[in-house]
Amino acid sequence: MEKRKDWYKDLVVYQIYPRSFMDSDGDGIGDLRGIISKLDYIASLGVNAIWLTPIYPSPCYDNGYDISDYRSIDPMYGTFDDFIAFRDGCHERGIAVIMDLVVNHTSSHHEWFRESRKSRNGKYSDYYIWHDPVDGKEPNNWAGSFGGSAWEYVPERDQYYLHLFSKEQPDLNWECEDVRNEVISIIRYWGDMGVDGFRVDAISYLEKAPGFPDSPEPPFSTGFSIAMDINSNREGTHRYIRELNEKAFASYHMMTVGEVNCRMLSDYHDYASQSRHEFDMCIPFVPPIVEINTWSPFKMKKTIMETYSELKEDGWWACFLSNHDKPRQVSLYGDDRIYRSRSAKLLAALIQMLPGTPFVYQGEEIGMANVYYGSIDEYNDPSTVDFYGELIATGHSPAEALREAQRVSRDNARSPMQWNADKNAGFSDGTPWLGVNPDYKEWNAEKEEEDADSVLSFYKAVIALRRGSNAIRRGGLEFIAEDDERLFIFERALDDEAYAFVANFSDKPALLSIDLSDYGSVVLSTTEHKSIDSDMVLEPYEAFIVKRK
Repeated sequence: MEKRKDWYKDLVVYQIYPRSFMDSDGDGIGDLRGIISKLDYIASLGVNAIWLTPIYPSPCYDNGYDISDYRSIDPMYGTFDDFIAFRDGCHERGIAVIMDLVVNHTSSHHEWFRESRKSRNGKYSDYYIWHDPVDGKEPNNWAGSFGGSAWEYVPERDQYYLHLFSKEQPDLNWECEDVRNEVISIIRYWGDMGVDGFRVDAISYLEKAPGFPDSPEPPFSTGFSIAMDINSNREGTHRYIRELNEKAFASYHMMTVGEVNCRMLSDYHDYASQSRHEFDMCIPFVPPIVEINTWSPFKMKKTIMETYSELKEDGWWACFLSNHDKPRQVSLYGDDRIYRSRSAKLLAALIQMLPGTPFVYQGEEIGMANVYYGSIDEYNDPSTVDFYGELIATGHSPAEALREAQRVSRDNARSPMQWNADKNAGFSDGTPWLGVNPDYKEWNAEKEEEDADSVLSFYKAVIALRRGSNAIRRGGLEFIAEDDERLFIFERALDDEAYAFVANFSDKPALLSIDLSDYGSVVLSTTEHKSIDSDMVLEPYEAFIVKRK
């Protein structure tokens, strides 16, 4: 594919969670052949990039984010030939291939770790972070993000290794030059294979706090304290990322997006400004429970304004509302009951109209919603199970704990793609690895393809509008009515082309008392409005796009 220096600014990315997308062989797990069979569907959306979550060999303690071999394809997803066929099928359709790169940690099954744990004096001994016991116990009070201590004891070395995530995900030692060279080699390997870019997972924690001091955060019921903040965004981490860019990413003109811990506005700039030579853009990670309990349309508007102000000079954005780590966007930000279709369309228009590179997560284009399993035993996500256990340990009843776990679970985004109204939503002839949402007979791609007013049809229209407009892809952003609690109104303009996005981000009618006389008829709407009037009343979750005369 032809790649200008800033080619990533014209992408619309479709994220696929392969395990849940399409199963070609009836084993209940999505695979590469399944994805290949749906490439025409994906191309019909108008997207021009696909991001695959990890498809490397893995024991799947964390659904592939624990990699045991960076240069192969997990047999559950197919063969290397299947990957080449997928790559070629994408490129034939003008679709870039973006892979996931997980290099804060590996799987505990990786050869590097299996060798590292054997001895303090081997080739791989320093590939991971080892520490002697302190008073016969863990080196400090750090907790892993999936619960319990962030340290695991290994008798062979009489030492603990660090894992900021699960114990099956030991952290790599980025101070070791051999580790950095290994990662550079892996990136170049996939670049030579025709991969067009990477989304880089959990990349904010490469350099650990010197001396491994105790975390000042209050302890969980286990007695350990969160370790993420004390290890976030250190200068050594930025230095390592710049090395990856210089020695690998830049050589292939790769699109790069880092999943990062943005604790302050300056972090966006540090990771995603061109002058820093790190990533093209970043995905800020916010724990689902934090976002669910604190978000509002007004807060979202303010966040967009602030980050745009931080990055508009020489930065770029990964523009998204959902991914495999978050609840479904229509359930979190919209209304998945009364106004499901309309609010799903509003969210689609919002993402496509904002500056940056928009990401569409599989199923959002048909309005897929959260799935509420009836028992914790039906959940697969380890963080959901650990969260449920934490609630039980702190005195919540099983019913209360399940209700809270349902709200935040990453499995909401991982239930199988809903293709049609047949068995298992057309995802698999076998038993799906994770339960299908019971609403699939009403909400599925086949049904929506036949409906000109469907969420799917709206996605195709708004993506086409974006890709055909320089103002929407590359123009500036100016908010109107900044202090309104419910109305989202902004303009995208470049040269003599401009569009306005107007939305009532609530389930109550809202008066639009703003002069839009400079704009013509409605280009796209979530309702049947074809024209705009002064003092018009917007219906709940009504949104429309108008072009300046």
